[in-house]
Amino acid sequence: MSEVIFGLDTFGDVPTDDAGAPVSHARAIRQLVDEAVIADELGVDVFTVGEHHRPEFSVSSPETVLAGIATRTSRIGLGSGVTVLSSDDPVRVFERFATLDALSNGRAEVILGRGSFTESFPLFGYDMGDYDVLFEEKIDLFAQLLKEEPVTWSGTVRAPLVNADVYPKTEGGLKTWVGVGGSPQSVIRTAKYGFPLMLAIIGGQPGRFAPYIDLYKRAAKDFGTNPWPVGMHSPGFIADTDEQAKEIFWPHYKVVRDRIGTLRGWPPVRRQEFEAEIRHGSMYIGSPETVAKRIAGAISSLDVGRFDLIFTSGAQPISARLKAVELYASKVVPLVREILAEQDQAAPALA
Repeated sequence: MSEVIFGLDTFGDVPTDDAGAPVSHARAIRQLVDEAVIADELGVDVFTVGEHHRPEFSVSSPETVLAGIATRTSRIGLGSGVTVLSSDDPVRVFERFATLDALSNGRAEVILGRGSFTESFPLFGYDMGDYDVLFEEKIDLFAQLLKEEPVTWSGTVRAPLVNADVYPKTEGGLKTWVGVGGSPQSVIRTAKYGFPLMLAIIGGQPGRFAPYIDLYKRAAKDFGTNPWPVGMHSPGFIADTDEQAKEIFWPHYKVVRDRIGTLRGWPPVRRQEFEAEIRHGSMYIGSPETVAKRIAGAISSLDVGRFDLIFTSGAQPISARLKAVELYASKVVPLVREILAEQDQAAPALA
């Protein structure tokens, strides 16, 4: 197996202070920057920040936060996770991330997505009835903008462009992924444009996503595009022991999960379901040793080239979040690399 990239993801969840009170949005953003600095210092490869426009999240402009992180870090990759392209303008998205790329000395990347939450659509004046066509047309325009040449383009969701040039130019191109939650058509579209695929595996056994990876590779072959190593991101949390991690994570996760469930008609999540997801599903919660073994298993079974841990889900305490970042970077990632290396060494003997 080639070298795997390891990242940390956050949606900018508003944490609590030591007294258990939610902090301000401003402090939550500063806290997120501090966490990224620790990740950079301890060797995590990528730090990604998601976009939301809801009270429980602090980040509505990932690239602005990432620009702040860029000024305090030196090596870590900086990306969105995801940028909701459907309710944004592709030209402005490119301009903002090209600017981030300049500030970070070429460390920027963007993960484009349709968005699992839809609050940005009415906020910015888009009709949910256009959900599919918005993304289809805008990703087509964005793919042309990535060539960094004058663009002539027309569609139904924004004004046409005629020989339009966009600035600033990057020094080495802007790496662009597409985040997909489980739509075969989205996987095929990603392959069509030759983008790397980032799978959001946030529930159920990871192995059920193997057909999507196979579909991506087959579609890329059919389109004559490059099938990049696939990435995955999944929720998790690390503490000194399995029980500590679960007890810190569970009450805050339940609030978030039940809020989503209310919107989507799901019943309240039960503790038994949470425990089952940790044992057999796509939640990586526990001690460094427990989490490392499960992450290594998922990487091996799916043969992915990148794993990002969503390390916040609800209002976890600031001190616990900092500890989780430190443990992931200093213990989990090295352990996973060690397990994968041992598997690679054993593979020839079994062949």
